[in-house]
Amino acid sequence: MEQSLGSDSGPADKSRVLNVKPLRCLVPIFPSPPNFSPFSPGQSAPFVCANPSGPFPSGFAPFYPFFSPTDSERPPEQNSQTPFGVHNQPGPFGFNNPIPGAVPITSFRTPPPPPPPGVAANGDTGPSRRNYQTHTTGIQSQSQSEEADDNEYSETPNQNAQYLSSFSMHVTDAERTSKAQRSKSKSQKRGRKGQEVNFSSPEVDVELIVSSILNSCNLMVFDTFRRADGDKESVGYILMVYDLLRRRITQIEDGKEATPGVTRRPDLRSGTILMNKGIRTNIKKRIGVVPGVEVGDIFFFRMEMCLVGLHAPCMAGIDYMGLKISQEEEPVAVSIVSSGGYEDNVEDGDVLIYSGQGGNIYRKDKQIIDQKLERGNLALEKSLHRGNEVRVIRGLRDVVNPTGKVYVYDGLYKIQESWVEKGKAGCNVFKYKLVRLPGQPEAFITWKSIQQWKEGLSSRAGVILPDLTSGAENLPVSLVNDVDDEKGPAYFTYFPSLRYSKPVNLTEPSFSCNCQGGCLPGNSNCSCIKKNGGYIPYNVAGVLVNNKSLIYECGPCCSCPINCRNRISQAGLKVRLEVFKTKDKGWGLRSWDPIRAGAFICEYAGEVVNDCKVEELGSESEDDYIFDATRTYQPLGVLPGDSNKAHQVPFPLIISAKNVGNVARFMNHSCSPNVFWQPALRESNSESYLHIAFFAIRHIPPMTELTYDYGIIQSGKADERKKRCLCGSLKCRGHFY
Repeated sequence: MEQSLGSDSGPADKSRVLNVKPLRCLVPIFPSPPNFSPFSPGQSAPFVCANPSGPFPSGFAPFYPFFSPTDSERPPEQNSQTPFGVHNQPGPFGFNNPIPGAVPITSFRTPPPPPPPGVAANGDTGPSRRNYQTHTTGIQSQSQSEEADDNEYSETPNQNAQYLSSFSMHVTDAERTSKAQRSKSKSQKRGRKGQEVNFSSPEVDVELIVSSILNSCNLMVFDTFRRADGDKESVGYILMVYDLLRRRITQIEDGKEATPGVTRRPDLRSGTILMNKGIRTNIKKRIGVVPGVEVGDIFFFRMEMCLVGLHAPCMAGIDYMGLKISQEEEPVAVSIVSSGGYEDNVEDGDVLIYSGQGGNIYRKDKQIIDQKLERGNLALEKSLHRGNEVRVIRGLRDVVNPTGKVYVYDGLYKIQESWVEKGKAGCNVFKYKLVRLPGQPEAFITWKSIQQWKEGLSSRAGVILPDLTSGAENLPVSLVNDVDDEKGPAYFTYFPSLRYSKPVNLTEPSFSCNCQGGCLPGNSNCSCIKKNGGYIPYNVAGVLVNNKSLIYECGPCCSCPINCRNRISQAGLKVRLEVFKTKDKGWGLRSWDPIRAGAFICEYAGEVVNDCKVEELGSESEDDYIFDATRTYQPLGVLPGDSNKAHQVPFPLIISAKNVGNVARFMNHSCSPNVFWQPALRESNSESYLHIAFFAIRHIPPMTELTYDYGIIQSGKADERKKRCLCGSLKCRGHFY
């Protein structure tokens, strides 16, 4: 062989069989030179392969699930039966096999060499940046197939966990590399409570962002018990922190130049960070009800369901666990996600015909084959015979973002029967009929009814007016009473915005922006972006990034169009609203569509009045339609940022919606609201106009009443205006003003 490699006398003898050994059995054939340092500039690290149980060479460290901690080192919730971050492992039934000695080379990471002088460690040219982007692309390629193939993430068992582990590794690398530069930019990036991180900087420390968000929240300690079993409070907290972190990361990435071939996934990155910090709950898989999650709850990202324990895989459509039967263990299904990914899925109100996973149905790079009775399919078959409950999550189209989906938890089902039939490609497909258990609150049925109302297939009961606005809004607002015989509220003129009798003059002139096509993130020349501290307060989906004491929107003299990202509250309604008669609180407001946390709902329209005019109005009926921005408001306590600070209203603003107003006049008070108000200032030359915009605190399911906190009056007439509160919240103060 050596002669054939080093001689030109003739071709090599290809008939000889070489002694081939597994890669991990080989020893390096190129020894390292003397005084070799793998971390010196210009030198590459040598090839290293080690057993996951150690010992490990210097400079290498294992990470879960590729290391086996002792019982004393392992967290209580990460036992051998339910390891953290590992799902759907292969085995006799796909469960609890030990990790083999050979592991992917990516399971051991080499600390990156220090960056050259003048190059940021976490910048576009740094090694950590490239590694992270490469693996983000890999995740996105899988998730794109998941959009069309929701029941099957990958043909390879446990690939979901491998992607998450690899992804987590690079997030950690980027964070560590970024920490090395923290001392250089400490004056710009501070994560302590009450101090703000410079998110517009090209060098942003993700760890500082997380610390800033957690410090500005009412920090909830997630101990072993809270991770194992959640409640409504902990579930709401996790979803709030996740959504705020995801929005911040999205905002930061929007300000950076896109890299060709790289798709950003802030949803996966945010979820991985929270998992690594232990901010999750219901970590142990279970059959049936998940503590803290209610039927009808909605989610806009699969990772949200993973963090609260409703559905563990962030890609796969079938979640299952091992159930020990006598001496053996068999898989049983615990939850499924159905969003039309597979052919011939039939979705009815209480019945679901669900297709099995596998078969390469939506894999363009592979040939379609028969589905096999393994993994999720086997778990569904076992659940049929055992008769256990299966949680069903329905994925539906997002009306505000047509390319996205909304996931609604539809409650508990049981598998009634299964069969095999030929699919469109002529291959065998498993089918499962699931029937919803009676006595549960309506969820998916409500969505179906609303869709029929919109399409005119059925009529909404109790409709008084199909459009209360008479065309003043870009979406109709129904007036409905299915409680009593009242024919509607007192007469008023519908007007979609705020009426100023005269503008408020600025002490200094304000410059308008010249963004012809709309304000774009990272534009240092945009005067409106400068007013907001260097970034646009809304992300690309039109969602408010966080609750600020004051935001600046583009004004009348700005060159940008009405659909500019910095004019969200000026573009009208985005969801279909309904004014309805409540049982005991008069008229109220709710939405036919799901509303995402941070999404704009409406502004408070009416006539701007002064204190003297308010005193003239005086009567209780007049005061029902007064919005007073000078009132004292309870801290939300659920929104990071500077939400615990008082709103910085530049001048007193009192709005009367008695005679002129919009849908906001019908929003009732609650001591635990799902809506908050945000002052938005629009400046034009030497004039300013302050508006009050309402945004969702958390995800709001359809047909849920929209409420906000009316605030507290500090004047001596507080007792005269005190009214009994009927919000029914556990935190009800008993009265409002």
